[in-house]
Amino acid sequence: MTPSASSAEVQTAQLLLERLGVSLEDLTSGQSKRAVPTFAEYVPVVYAAMPPGVTRENYKCYWKKVVAAWPDRRLDEPTITEFKQLIGTLQAQRAVRRTDRGGYALAQVAVNALRCLYRHAVDDKLISPADNPAIALVKPKRRSSSRGAIPTDRLAEINRVAAEYGDEPELTTLILRMCTETACRRGGILALRKQDLDPDQCLVRLREKGDTERWQPVSPTLMRALLDHHASRAHLRSGKSRLAGNGRPISRNADERLFRYKNGAPITATRFVIMWRQIGEQLPWVKQQGITCHWLRHTTLRWVERNFGHAVAKAYAGHADNHSDGATSIYTRATREEVAYALSALTGEPHPVAPQVATAYTEELSR
Repeated sequence: MTPSASSAEVQTAQLLLERLGVSLEDLTSGQSKRAVPTFAEYVPVVYAAMPPGVTRENYKCYWKKVVAAWPDRRLDEPTITEFKQLIGTLQAQRAVRRTDRGGYALAQVAVNALRCLYRHAVDDKLISPADNPAIALVKPKRRSSSRGAIPTDRLAEINRVAAEYGDEPELTTLILRMCTETACRRGGILALRKQDLDPDQCLVRLREKGDTERWQPVSPTLMRALLDHHASRAHLRSGKSRLAGNGRPISRNADERLFRYKNGAPITATRFVIMWRQIGEQLPWVKQQGITCHWLRHTTLRWVERNFGHAVAKAYAGHADNHSDGATSIYTRATREEVAYALSALTGEPHPVAPQVATAYTEELSR
């Protein structure tokens, strides 16, 4: 039982408050201003504070589910057990796709979204670090990827089918070549704009996850194809409404995309789903294994690593240096010229960024 304060202690406290010019009303009003908001009140605040990008949109999906479940609950009310139950419910209600792996990725993103939300709450001093329930949430261990490199003969099958079937064979072929040459992620293709092309040096600026950005060499053939694609389709959008085929408005960022449909509308992530579904209709093994563009990234990077070493493969992939690689990796990182050399070996075309190396390789092939 907590002992009550003596009259002397009370008088001392009152005297101290008087000298500080603080009243009891000031103390109580200060506490009322720090009232903990509800999820419905605070989620929009955090969403607006985050920079636009894939991460914010991914987190938004899970924040909306939390708001739907507990709209009027304050941030300091749910327990760790309740959060675990909510994540388990989301896993059970997930849409099971052909690449489903038990909802482990869903749980990982959900935990990251909750940690982000509560990190902002701690920074805003709405809750104390000790009262942050998201810290105790454990993310499921990442499972080893089932994706891998595609054998050469099967990759040739994919490219053949892409050029002969589907509603957009020209677009599909260009996307596949872009993935194969640059080992880029899907986000890199969706973010590519006309101003990201450097025709003189045959470089494209790839902007991918984690706000990373790099200039990646491409072959002269691919550069010409990208320029021709933009020239033949971008002008078809002029004067048209900023609405997509589904009736939703096209954002400014999306309207700048280089890759477009026949009608000039910019592609979306749905294009990749349709593209691989059409290829899978002709090649059953593609559907059975869940082949996607990321398999092409595996294919190219494994070839580069086997032929040019880890440093070049790391630069080719656009992976950032980190402490786990050791300090030596800072000094042994590959140059853009070495990446261009590897690309020249892959495509058999000289590259302007590494002309001497590419020419030497071409002469060696001709012997």
